Formats: sequence, structure tokens, C-alpha cells
Amino acid sequence: MTGRRVGWGQRLAPYLFLLPNLLIFGVFTIYPALNSVNISFYDSRNGRTFRPVGLENYRRLLSDDQFWAAVQNTVVFVLAYVLISVLAALGLAMLLNRRLRGRGFFRATFFLPMVLSPVVVGLVWGWLLEGRGWLVDPVLAMVAAVGVGVWIHLGFYTLILLAGLQAIDPHLHEAAALDGAGAWQRFRLLTVPLLRPTTLVVLVLATIAGFQSFDFLYSLTGGGPLGATTLIVQYIYRRGFEPPVSYGLASAGSVLLFLVILLVTLVQFGLARRREAV
Repeated sequence: MTGRRVGWGQRLAPYLFLLPNLLIFGVFTIYPALNSVNISFYDSRNGRTFRPVGLENYRRLLSDDQFWAAVQNTVVFVLAYVLISVLAALGLAMLLNRRLRGRGFFRATFFLPMVLSPVVVGLVWGWLLEGRGWLVDPVLAMVAAVGVGVWIHLGFYTLILLAGLQAIDPHLHEAAALDGAGAWQRFRLLTVPLLRPTTLVVLVLATIAGFQSFDFLYSLTGGGPLGATTLIVQYIYRRGFEPPVSYGLASAGSVLLFLVILLVTLVQFGLARRREAV
């Protein structure tokens, strides 16, 4: 028995449907990204003339104390944001996976901040916290930044983990309970291993979101006080849009940030694969 032969028109049809989206993605994402790499090798301090300078922008960037301060702030923010987001989302997902009265209402409530504008969220939380002195203390300002960041994305991560929990066959837990396994043993030996791929997705998404945090932070603290909440993205923004404008320096910072996110993501996937292979 031979299958029906597929003509060239039918083979090309899926690609033709994808073509408009691919063109938009290429024009507004791929081309600016590649152009940013190119600009990172030019000096454009006045934003008009471009003079090739090789790796000079990278050298200036790595010798800038403000850059390293932003890197330090970013590391602290990302570690706290990712750890709290993943643990809190896992706890909420476990809670919402149970037979709970008003479960749909709680799911919508936790997801609601995700549909709000990050700038508006930052402004509202800024008004709430400013009168209490949170935004004038460097440590409290960072705590507020992490807390607001977690609050915005917690519902999204919770929904992903909840979907992962609901994909686990409930008969496995029932069989383990009949064998005498307690709640903690079922969570540690069944839920955690079976939920590992979903947790990895959440971990990667949270890490990328943490490194790219800017909009709500800019409207919440503006990078202050004394630069305590200035992350690497805000440093890049200032170099690219605030006088003295230096597109080359901002582009070099963007390239370094991309490489760091790529490296961290590859390490996370590598560690996950190694653990699965054990």
C-alpha cells in the first residue's frame, strides 16, 4: 500500500502561512539584535557618527565601576527573585491542586498582576512603599524590588507548575499511599521527580525574566537609592538614551547580557540532563 503523493503546493503551504510571522520576527527581533552586535564595535557617543573602535567599548565597559555595581545588584536580584518565585509558585500550585472551595477565584486572583502594565504596577507599589521609608533605604529598596517582581510573575509560574501537577497520574499517589508512603515521601519521591521538567521550564523563564527586569523597577525605584537597585538593563538604558549617549557602549552591554543569559540557561539545561542521566 502506498501513501498519497503530496504535491509541492501542499508542501509549501505551511511555510507560506508562517512567512508573515517570520518576516515580522526577522525585522523587529533578528535584525536589531544583529545590528546591536555590529554597533558594539563602533564609537557613537553623539548618536550620529560611527567610528570603528574594535573591542574598545567592551574594555571601557569592563573598567566601569558603575557597570560592576549594576552586575552585583543584578546577581543579588536574580538569585532572590528566582529562588522565591520558584518556591512560592510551587507551594501555591500544590495548594491550588487540591479540592479547594473557590479554587478558580484564587487562580484568577494570583494571575491578575500578570495582565497589568509593569509600569503601572511599579508606580502603585512606589506610592504604597514610599511613605513607609522602604525606597530610601538601599537594603529595603532591593527587598521591595524583589517582592514586587515576584508578585507580578507569581501567577504565571504557578499556572505552569499547576499544569505539570495535573498531568501527574493521581493513581500513582493513591498506590503509594496504600503502600504506606506519607505525604512528604509522596512529594519527595513522586511529585518532585515527575515535576522536574516543568520546574526546569519555570526556572529558565524566571532566570531570563530576572536578568531582563527593567520596566517595573524603573517606575518603582528609578534605580535608587544611590544606585542600589540599578540592574544591568537600566545601566544599558542609561548609556543608550541618557546624555552622554553612547550606542556602542549600550550595545556592548546588551551583547554581554545576552551571553550571560545564554550561558546560565545552558548550564541549567546541562545540570538537568546530567541529573536525569544519573
